[in-house]
Parts: sequence; C-alpha cells; structure tokens
Amino acid sequence: MTLILASGSKIRATLLTNAGLGFDIIPAQIDEEAIKDEYLARAHSPKSVALKLAQEKALHISLRHDGLVIGADSVVEIERDLISKSDTFEAARALLKRFSGQTHYLHSAVALAQGGQIIWSHVGTAELSVRRLNDAFIDSYLAQAGEEVLKSVGCYQLEGLGLQLFDDIRGDYFTILGLPMLPLLNQLRHLEVIAS
Repeated sequence: MTLILASGSKIRATLLTNAGLGFDIIPAQIDEEAIKDEYLARAHSPKSVALKLAQEKALHISLRHDGLVIGADSVVEIERDLISKSDTFEAARALLKRFSGQTHYLHSAVALAQGGQIIWSHVGTAELSVRRLNDAFIDSYLAQAGEEVLKSVGCYQLEGLGLQLFDDIRGDYFTILGLPMLPLLNQLRHLEVIAS
C-alpha cells in the first residue's frame, strides 16, 4: 500500500525515513488559521485543534490520491492560549520572552485517512519548561538558529539549538518533533502496512 505524507515538514519526513518507511510527500493545502479560529470559537481545546488539523490534512489528500495518508500537525498552548508560528524575528523574540521561565504544552496529532475517511488518529502531549532567558541569549539564539525558527510553532527545534531553551521536558521526543512515531508505527503494524 502506498503511504503518503500530507506534510512538507522536513523533520516529519526524516522521522519516517529513519524508521525505514517508504512514502510519497504531497503537502496538504488547507486553511489552518480558519480551522483554528472555528474550533477555538466553539470552545474546543488546543489538543482537539491539533487533532482536527491533522485529520483535515489527511482527508484533503486522501480525497485526491489513492493510498494511506498520514496527516500531522502540532500546536503550542501556553496559559490557555494557542500559539501560531511566528512570521518575523520580532514575533519570535516576543514569544521566547513569553516562554521564559514558563511551562507550555505541545500537542502533536497524527491521523491516517484512506478513501476520504479517517481510519485512526492520535494526539500526544509534551510539557516543556523553558529556563529563564535573558535578552542577550534570545538575540544570540535567534541569530544562530536563523530562518528555521520561523518554521517551528514554538520557535525551537529540539533536535538542534532549541534544546538550550529548556530546563525540563516531560513527554515523548517524537511528539515534540511533531510526529508521535511509536503510536503511528504500532497502528501501521496493526493495519499490516509494515511488518510486525
């Protein structure tokens, strides 16, 4: 069965490749902000927003292509606010200042769709405590990390310099990277897509 990743995320593709999976990449083009706004307006939790985004991505591609489609998305929650990607370094700097000395939650969802139907989904949550960050460190971090921080919802990549932001992390590493791999692999084995 053809596997399709409905995401342009390099790290998600790397995780699947490193796990030995063969797949095609067809990024889903959905209006993420509209979905977030609609769900939050109806008092849905940030966790359910992540799930809805992953499902919508998987459905979008599964209606157009044959195969088993993997949709994934991550959202960051701090003080009950849902955080979106920063589109400028000024926004990233402000977000890192807000994170400083605080704990936030990262919800990463994954969904499988086939033939326009969701057949499985999962949400993993990690709790991340950011150490106290001074302005000089934030400026240095942003200068070293460069444009890549704007591609991550929390302005960090845990697999790189972003690790220096934290003093405590509770949760699955793959969830933090944006794709809960162990539940996904278990489900792919259950569906006999990969060898058990």
